[in-house]
Amino acid sequence: MITVQEHLSRIVATVQRLPPIGLDLLDAQGCVLARDVTSQVALPGFRNSAMDGYAVYAADVAGASVTAPVSLPVAGDIAAGNTEALRLAPGQSMRIMTGAPMPDGADAVAPVEDTDGGLSRVTISARVHAGTHVREAGEDVAAGSLVMTDGTRLEPRQIALLAAVGTGEVRVTPRPRVVVISTGDELIEPGTRPGFGQVVDSNGLMLTAAVRALGCIPVRVGCVRDDAATFRSTIETQIRQADAVITTGGVSMGAYDTVKEVLSSVAAMRFDKVAMQPGMPQGFGVLGEHQIPVFTLPGNPVSAMVSFEVFVAPALRLMAGRPQRETPLVTAVAADAWTAPAGKVQFARVVLSRNGSAVRAGDQPGHTVSIAGLQGSHALGSLARANALAVIPAEVTSVRVGDQVSCHPLGPIPEAP
Repeated sequence: MITVQEHLSRIVATVQRLPPIGLDLLDAQGCVLARDVTSQVALPGFRNSAMDGYAVYAADVAGASVTAPVSLPVAGDIAAGNTEALRLAPGQSMRIMTGAPMPDGADAVAPVEDTDGGLSRVTISARVHAGTHVREAGEDVAAGSLVMTDGTRLEPRQIALLAAVGTGEVRVTPRPRVVVISTGDELIEPGTRPGFGQVVDSNGLMLTAAVRALGCIPVRVGCVRDDAATFRSTIETQIRQADAVITTGGVSMGAYDTVKEVLSSVAAMRFDKVAMQPGMPQGFGVLGEHQIPVFTLPGNPVSAMVSFEVFVAPALRLMAGRPQRETPLVTAVAADAWTAPAGKVQFARVVLSRNGSAVRAGDQPGHTVSIAGLQGSHALGSLARANALAVIPAEVTSVRVGDQVSCHPLGPIPEAP
């Protein structure tokens, strides 16, 4: 039996960041930059107004107040989108809109709220200083400057900046394409009422959804029968479109563990018992000339999901050019007591809450954790209720109320009721 860290370390040492490709900006959403980007332009590209108001010389309105307003002639209007270079003479003003180019000479904008809104002549009732409500050219981004580095994940706000600085296509690490294969004669497609001895392929949907939620591209291949020839043909076909393969079922010690039988003969695989609960039977290796990573997960649904979180998700993030872990562990105070197996890391399904008060005298406010329900590796009900995995070290055999527990979040953490 090997440790959780030993199995994870072997996986992390094997997988590699995918080769970069060029994509249009919108197609690159969710991907990670594979090359630094420098700005082709300055942002803003020209001096412009930060307010609707009147472009003025600050010296002309230095004494303006509510009791002693200053009146100036309005020499014209400047709309956003104006492309004509204008000049403002001292002693005059121009009505200007937010984002419109400042006229040469003007050094401030009097907000429309501090004026009477005049069209031919404006009365200004508050002074402004030089530079007030003026956006200088290049104050946000200088032309030629580094604006985004290799490894940056492209979300909407990053895409906006790249577009603004003149970038239309970027070199990125693509989102991994992940084939999810469910095996078992007992499996039937979702939406079908199972008969005696039949099981809906919830694992396949769960893992496909998990791949998608991680920002990768899933390809689901469900309900592959426990037949060596069928499974081998499926693998040989699917490997052509995959950056990684996940299988669920068929890796234990049963008489019909087809996945283990076939992959042992066609891939550089290693199957181990990992000291963890749930999820002890694990397999990992590479397949084909392109050394495609293959993760063989247990068939019990909780075991499969825990295995995905602990082993597969870190690997897929690395393949996508992202950090192995993106969400830190959360330390919480146990509100329930439970037991843990000796010699195995337990991943208990729990409900993690933000807590505004202490659980017991002397505790600091922070987070609390309670058992989500039945902890069997088949129990989908408690898995669905859980929003975290409590990670209990192998040397700990019981958790008491008030103990501090490290938790791996699975989703948002609500406020405690």
